[in-house]
Amino acid sequence: MEKLNFLTSTRKQYEHYKLLGEKTFNQVLEDKLFWQYNEESNSIAIIVNHLSGNMLSRWTDFLTSDGEIEWRNRDSEFTNAINSKEDLIERWDKGWSCFFDALNSITKDDLPKEIFIRNEKHTVLDAIIRPLTHYPYHVGQIVFIGKMICDNNWQTLSIAKGKSKEFNELKRIDK
Repeated sequence: MEKLNFLTSTRKQYEHYKLLGEKTFNQVLEDKLFWQYNEESNSIAIIVNHLSGNMLSRWTDFLTSDGEIEWRNRDSEFTNAINSKEDLIERWDKGWSCFFDALNSITKDDLPKEIFIRNEKHTVLDAIIRPLTHYPYHVGQIVFIGKMICDNNWQTLSIAKGKSKEFNELKRIDK
């Protein structure tokens, strides 16, 4: 039962980060999704393109093929391949759907099985944990870029500065 709780808990964490990205997209004007601080930095659209490419590669045929699928061109993920907010959301959803479909198909008996990513062995458990650093890292970049773009119009996605006491009071169980 513990392993099933692990899968449920892990899914909940991934859903949280997916939602943070979506709440950011909702605040950023369409043309600003393509803004880059400089040529070496990534726009929100580029980060979405990369995340989607990574998810599609890692989680398509998850238990049966190498997670670095040969049709993936990682370098092309860091180009402006997205043309609209609609396209951005479509790619975002496609990557996350692939990921969640694979995650939902995993059973507790699958967790110790070995799979490959870039010809390197991983247990299924390790492969699930591995992107818990990668995906939130990039979602954090998306949120940070969104905050810079929106400036004073940014609506916080967590506890507002100076509002911790009020937030904690609202969450108290013993009221």
